[in-house]
Amino acid sequence: MPTTPTTLDRFLTPAHRALWEAVDDFAAQEIQPRVEHMENAPDHVDREVARLLAGRRWFGVTVPEAFGGMEAGHVAKTILIHRLARVSGATAAILQAGLIPIAALLHYGTEDQHTALLPRVADGRTLMSIAVTEPDQGGHIGGMATGAEWNGKAWVLTGIKAHVGNSHIADLHVVVARTSPAGTRTSRALTAFLVREDQRGVTLVRHSGRLGLRGFSYGQITFDRVRIAPTDVLGEVGQGFEVAQSSSILYGRPNLTAVSLGLHETAVALTARYVSNRPRYEGKLADLSVIRDRIGRMSSRVLMAKILAYHAVDMLDRGLPCDDELLTAKALGHDLASESGDDAMQLHAANGLDEDFPLQRFWRDMQTTYAPAGTGEVQRRRLAENLLRKEEDVGTRIPWSVLHSGRAQPPVTDEPVSV
Repeated sequence: MPTTPTTLDRFLTPAHRALWEAVDDFAAQEIQPRVEHMENAPDHVDREVARLLAGRRWFGVTVPEAFGGMEAGHVAKTILIHRLARVSGATAAILQAGLIPIAALLHYGTEDQHTALLPRVADGRTLMSIAVTEPDQGGHIGGMATGAEWNGKAWVLTGIKAHVGNSHIADLHVVVARTSPAGTRTSRALTAFLVREDQRGVTLVRHSGRLGLRGFSYGQITFDRVRIAPTDVLGEVGQGFEVAQSSSILYGRPNLTAVSLGLHETAVALTARYVSNRPRYEGKLADLSVIRDRIGRMSSRVLMAKILAYHAVDMLDRGLPCDDELLTAKALGHDLASESGDDAMQLHAANGLDEDFPLQRFWRDMQTTYAPAGTGEVQRRRLAENLLRKEEDVGTRIPWSVLHSGRAQPPVTDEPVSV
């Protein structure tokens, strides 16, 4: 019997199927035994999981083979994150958060930066993070207060970044900061920098447990007059908005979609097993028609989420315009998972509140996939803008998914839409 669902046959190659099986084996043998420890120590950051992932070279899934990577594409990346999340949301989060800044390096790094860093990223010697969000500005990139000033020899970076994925285990941070005076358009006011975790002035705020994803760090980093050499600018000065947006859209959103999908699948599977074994009225809970209606709805949701997730990244791998598909998969993927998660908790009744039942962990982890890479409202707003722009014929803008594909590009008539 095939281990991959026939629903996804059109998206998967033999190499994808082999990867699917390898990830499932890894998750069962290496990650599942660690889950209890991770859950029981919410203030602990699990560095061993990152080491295990690095040992499989999975941080290099999209890194070109010339630099020691797998060069396997976005469907392969989704398989890795999706299948890990079925066992541990925190493990999937460690991987996906380490992959987002790699997008920035791949798309905007210089030849020297690629040569120096990509081999280390591919084999896991260097773990990266991306620091964009701030405590007071949240997802409003244009409102960021962190700034960098040029002193004639170096950039001097000062500010605070929050909710930084892999904050406490990353060796290298991609930090986006304001480099232009107030009043400059956001699309030209920001710059991305490569900042080492051991540089003078870089301080980690103590990690504390969160509602979900225990073992994964997504904390605060402060930068106090950190000196950055010109060679550590990522992209051009003033290109930081583009660096942040493209990384979020092409990696962040599909990555979070994959995390949601894995959590969703396991919540549904756990609930189906629970109601099938739970005694009720001289039969099982699953015998009740009202329960079957709930389970049927959950099954249809997870099927929709699966198709949305893989359809979007398959288009991305093929170089097709798919910004709207990526936005939709992220927004609906979370909504569908959240609805099924609530159904699952209700069908478990009081047992759903008991930490002895694994469902609670998956429900808590689901709550963490809503805000990163844009809330549902942000995704829908961008979808509306894209549709209305077409209806109003206000001019051609190149989708991010086309801008960074390997296909020939149409002439640029305007800056990419900020989605």
